[in-house]
This record gives sequence, C-alpha cells and structure tokens, in this order.
Amino acid sequence: MTLPTFRYHPDPIATGAIEASDRTCAICGRARGFRYAATIYAASEVDSICPWCIADGSAARKLDGQFSDGDPLIAAGVAPEVVDEVTHRTPGYPSWQQEIWMAHCGDACAFLGDASKEELVALAGPDLDGLLERELLRDSDWRGLLSSYVPGGDPAVYHFRCLRCQASVFSLDFT
Repeated sequence: MTLPTFRYHPDPIATGAIEASDRTCAICGRARGFRYAATIYAASEVDSICPWCIADGSAARKLDGQFSDGDPLIAAGVAPEVVDEVTHRTPGYPSWQQEIWMAHCGDACAFLGDASKEELVALAGPDLDGLLERELLRDSDWRGLLSSYVPGGDPAVYHFRCLRCQASVFSLDFT
C-alpha cells in the first residue's frame, strides 16, 4: 500500500513519525498497515491514527487537534494555507520538547529528520552563524555539542530543507 504524500514531511517512515502497525485507525476504523507515532495536540487521546486520515485532514477535524504548533510558522510570515497544511494535514515529528517547524524563503520547510554529524560538522559561515544566533549559542557551546552529538540523542538537531531554495535549515531541541 502506498502512503499518502506529505509535501512538508516527505519520508515520515524514515523520521519515525509513521510506523508499520496492524492497529485500527480511531478515525476511519480501518487497519491500513501504518500508524502515526508522534504527537497530536488534542483534548482526546487516541491509540492509532492512519496516515490517510492525517493527509485528508479528518484526524485533525475529528479530534479538534493539530500535529504541530503553527505559531512559529505564523511568526515567520508563512501563508495561512501552508500553516493549515503543516498543522492539520502533515505528520508532526517526535521531539524532546514541542517541535518547532522551520520556515525559509516565506514557506514551511520539509522535515528530513535528525541531522547527521557530518552535516553539522560541515556547517559553516552564515548558515552556522544564523543557527547559533537563533538558538542563542556561543561558538564554544556549538563545538561542545558537536563533540558528543549522536543523531536521535539529546540534544537533538533536526534537519529541514527549504522547498524553494533547497537550503538546509536546522533546529535544536534539548530535554
């Protein structure tokens, strides 16, 4: 079975947001072989949501919830219809704290998962300066983080890709 396509989360299986499962979806009542494995911010808890109910918006509507916080995208000036797509029709991602969906070039970025250590070591110049400024880190803090960084660990560094200019954008998350 082919998963729905998510523009802003192109490989939710690789990122851990969607996993194989034989559970029945609490929204559509069907067992489709996959379930959402990250957070939905809603008043009601559900055991299993299928990717199709995320993609068509029925999960967010039925649960009056969202899969990620839209405030960072709104603050970045992203169009309301894009904020709606990311928050209501795109799988969120597992994070230590509440995730922050990154934006670049006036659009939401595509979430690619945990950054590799090689990607972070290669980060330099204005890209590194921008990350350090946004995350309020000194260069010495960054070097210390890199010395012990492991993808999937704490701290987490998430990799996003700008859909317009293809720039890599990173965000940090600590326990």
